This record gives sequence, C-alpha cells and structure tokens, in this order.
Amino acid sequence: MNEKDGILLESGTGEVEVIEFKVGNEHYAINVVKVKEIIEVDKVIKVPTAPPEVPGITSIRGEVITLIDMKYVLENVKKEPIEKSMTLMCEFNQLKVAFAIDEVLGIHRINWNQIQKPDTLIDDTLVIGNIEIGENILMLLDFEKIVMDISPSSGINVGRIENIEHKDRSKSKLVLADDSPMIRKVLNDVLSEAGYVNLKFFDDGQQAYDYLSQLADIKGEDFLNEVDLLITDIEMPMMDGHTLTRKLKENRVTKNLPIIIFSSLITNDLKHKGDAVGADAQMSKPEVGKLVELVDSLILK
Repeated sequence: MNEKDGILLESGTGEVEVIEFKVGNEHYAINVVKVKEIIEVDKVIKVPTAPPEVPGITSIRGEVITLIDMKYVLENVKKEPIEKSMTLMCEFNQLKVAFAIDEVLGIHRINWNQIQKPDTLIDDTLVIGNIEIGENILMLLDFEKIVMDISPSSGINVGRIENIEHKDRSKSKLVLADDSPMIRKVLNDVLSEAGYVNLKFFDDGQQAYDYLSQLADIKGEDFLNEVDLLITDIEMPMMDGHTLTRKLKENRVTKNLPIIIFSSLITNDLKHKGDAVGADAQMSKPEVGKLVELVDSLILK
C-alpha cells in the first residue's frame, strides 16, 4: 500500500486519510476529517451517574467536552490513569466529543477500495472496515455508533421522529447507500412511514454505483423513469459517497439524478466537499426528521 505526501484537499478522488492509533495491543483507524485536534488531556472531572465508558468531562480550548475511554469501550477495562491520556478531539453529527486512546502512530492516505468490509457485518459491530498497512491490520471504527450506544439521545432515534405525514409515495423509486445496518434500518423506517416503500439499499458505494451504471446502460435516456433519487453516506468501504456522487454527476445519463449526501460529516467546515462533487443536498444524520421533506422537494420540484 503506497502512502502519498501532502494534505488531501479535493473531494471525490477516491482517497481518504486515516489516523492510525493504538488501544492496548490493537491498531485502529479514524477518518482524519473527524478529528479536530490530537491533544493530551490535562484534567478530568468525574460526573455522577455517568456510564463506565465516560470517565468524566474535560476542558479543551475553553469548551467542556465529554471524554470517552476507548480502552473500556474496546476491552471492557478502565484506562488508569485517565489523566494525561492522548486524546482524539472529534466532531461529527453536530457533536464534539473526545476519545482517550493509548498512542497515535501516524496518518495514511489510502483508496477507499482498499478498505475491506469485515467478514461478518452485524448490527452490533464497531468495526466498519479493515485496512492493511504493512504487517498490521487497522480496524476502522464506527465512532458514531460508539457515542450512540453510550447515549442514544445524542444521535438518530426513530422514536424521536414525529409528525411524519403519510402519503402514497410508492411510485417514487429511491436508491440508498450506507454501510451501517443501523442507519439503513432508520432510513427504511422513516421513509416507509412516509409512504416511500420502493427502496433499494446497498451497503457500500461501489455496489450502488454498479447498479446505477448498469441501469443507465440498459435504459439510456429513460434512466430517470427507473430511479428518482439517491441518498448516500460518505464513509463507506470500496467507494465513498463523494466519489459516488462525482462519478454519477460526470456521466451524461446519470447527471440529472438528484443526490442527497446524508452523513455525520456534514459540518460547516466540510459541507464544501459535497458541493464540489455536485450533490443536490446535504444533511447531517441527526436531522433525519427533515429527510422526508427534503426528498419531497427534490423529487417533486
């Protein structure tokens, strides 16, 4: 696996930069764009009734941030002492949270198609992909799931979706790509409740691209009679959502397909990446309650 120099600034290149870090003897990875800062925690204040994964809160650049003990999350053993821990200060799903780890080993630039799915992808797994770096296998972790498992109210929860107006939207054909079984279920529940029942799901961007490309080859100018809209995540093995969007928008037949990027990485700092590849709309995952309205606006416009 070849690593490349320089900072990755362009969108839809098929590449991603990951930070390699250790917890215990295992090697893990996180997408660089989720990490705002790598710092050493100075002081941790315990919070009464906090779950065991949360040793307390800390102050980072004047902000009070919840600290998550990754040793406990991954090994069910508390990190001692938690003070002076190396910490990944992250932002996703419109939330800032810090993760205590053991050691940062470096940054690697790789292709998304070099991230292999786990052999068994089950709902409760924290590993969304495996990356071979030299003699090590890095496990790419689902940090959003880690946070939601600890505090369900911090992320998507179908039970919080209210006042979804049900209509007969069965004629609309939606394609959805997301590697998370939990998110696929959320999307299925929310859209089905609204009346969007003609849904086709894929668990990585390459599968979605192959399906849509084949459909475009077969149907040609009638392509949009067969699919009305694509909803895609960004972080997926094999092909990411930015690359998927760019490739579809560059194709003469598929370029007019409305595309919503639905990701935890939609922040003020990162939204320009989706704009650059031609996404018609972008939405952060906690805003799933607004998804039906957004889909309606793109299909019916």
